[in-house]
Amino acid sequence: MTEVNGSIRISDDVVAVIAGKVAAETPGIAAMSDRISEGLAKRLSGKQVQRGVTVQVGELEASIDLRVIIYYGEIIYDVCTLLQERVSESVEDITGLRVSAVNIKVEGVQLKEETQHDHHPRLK
Repeated sequence: MTEVNGSIRISDDVVAVIAGKVAAETPGIAAMSDRISEGLAKRLSGKQVQRGVTVQVGELEASIDLRVIIYYGEIIYDVCTLLQERVSESVEDITGLRVSAVNIKVEGVQLKEETQHDHHPRLK
């Protein structure tokens, strides 16, 4: 095998997309938060910030901050622990980076939307 010299740099945006997709697919997560701090981050960095996700990528590791809205009735600690595990595992598997932290800020609770079959027909 030939040895190749050079560097590999994984963009913050790549890690943010992975983390955001995993978060959106995690049970109990209603949505990612898009509070005003995100608009400030966009203006300060001049970069597109993935909705509800901020990352810092170094040469060998990444730190991820997530701002989420959780469904009402879910156990917040359990949902957040599952989210931390899934994001860390996915980012490490896909990028090869070590995830040093997955920080989660729960910024809201959302009621689950009622579906049509949730309504009971009136008795006649």
